[in-house]
Amino acid sequence: MTDTHNMRLALGTAQFGFSYGIANQTGQVMQADISKMLKLALSNGIDTLDTAIAYGESETCLGEFGTEGFKIVTKLPSLPENYSDVNSWVREQVSGSLARIGVSAVYGLLLHHPVQLIESNGTKLFYALQELKQAGFIKNVGISIYSPTELDVLPKRFHFDIVQAPFNLVDRRLHITGWLQRLKEDDVEIHTRSSFLQGLLLMSGENRPSKFAPWSDLWKKWHKWLADQNVSAVQACLAFSLSFPEIDRVIVGADSVKQLQQIIEAASTVTVIQFPNLSCDDENLINPSRWSQL
Repeated sequence: MTDTHNMRLALGTAQFGFSYGIANQTGQVMQADISKMLKLALSNGIDTLDTAIAYGESETCLGEFGTEGFKIVTKLPSLPENYSDVNSWVREQVSGSLARIGVSAVYGLLLHHPVQLIESNGTKLFYALQELKQAGFIKNVGISIYSPTELDVLPKRFHFDIVQAPFNLVDRRLHITGWLQRLKEDDVEIHTRSSFLQGLLLMSGENRPSKFAPWSDLWKKWHKWLADQNVSAVQACLAFSLSFPEIDRVIVGADSVKQLQQIIEAASTVTVIQFPNLSCDDENLINPSRWSQL
């Protein structure tokens, strides 16, 4: 793999706003590191930052450190229930976001809860986003999904410019369901997140919380494969996502400059290999929002 693959990495900034991820060792990223991480990303061809209005101080941090040279993708929180003036709410959210980040427009605005599009205010919500796009505040409108089944229920009249979805060695639903190919045919830009399954795929057996023991066969297979191939878990996870040409950006999070450096190196040094089949459709494993109930 050549360095051009780095161009397809995007930097997730949830860690800039709060402590994030099951394998996060250091908590929230230190202020001093944010500037270094942004410089490191830019100098390695990473041109996209993924943030959200709900990510604590993340947007404000980006505003403080400057985002020159980056495309910013942010996400809208849930529309409050029984909110009559959808248009004003959306405008308020977006203008707040632009002010915090310190930009006049964002590359992408994604709905964090696309199911709201099929609820009573859905059409109003969609048109409010389209209006902001026409006015030049947003270049691309899209959705962030937890599962490709969310795409099945959205009516054809909603066209999205960007779809962000989880995708990794364990959670391959985007590919298996055929949605990866269909979205690409519709000219949708595809961003994937959770390449490391929120850090679970990077953990050694002894560090993995015991609640994940029900999938011990899967972990055994994974660790044996890594040992046989003599590649790191980070390399294999990134190589898997980057091996799908349909994917435009693979979003990675890092909680330190050193970790981001490792990720960039891993992404640029892996050759395409025969990956192990770790595919699993058990929501309890592939949907991190279920983990607290395990």
